[in-house]
Amino acid sequence: MSKILAIDYGEKRSGLAETDDMQIVASGLAGIMTSNLISFLEKYISENSVEKIIIGLPIRLNGELSEVENSIQKLIKNITLLFPNIPVERIDERFTSKIASHYISLSGKNKKNRENKHLLDVVSATLILQNYLEKK
Repeated sequence: MSKILAIDYGEKRSGLAETDDMQIVASGLAGIMTSNLISFLEKYISENSVEKIIIGLPIRLNGELSEVENSIQKLIKNITLLFPNIPVERIDERFTSKIASHYISLSGKNKKNRENKHLLDVVSATLILQNYLEKK
């Protein structure tokens, strides 16, 4: 089997998570600046077998899509052009940042680590991917 990759997209930073090759466990991969996301994906996909990419769907509480959705659509277009054999799926990402923040605070991390935005992005991506795996 191949890995599944998840992206918690943000205008400034994005978090990434991956499954193991058996697609059982979601693990944090990286927190990177969004401006480096495509180059990161190119390198990662050249070195790993990726079956699918999951990208969070930013739905507000009122059911409307967040403004960041326009940027995500551009990213999806770039991904499908660069990696036409890797399907992209979306999954609701509501509350993942709040849940990630809660888990980080429970982990015993010190205040500096709890405020690390890259860590929050990685944990959020991991939650998105774990949610996808559980629904699959």
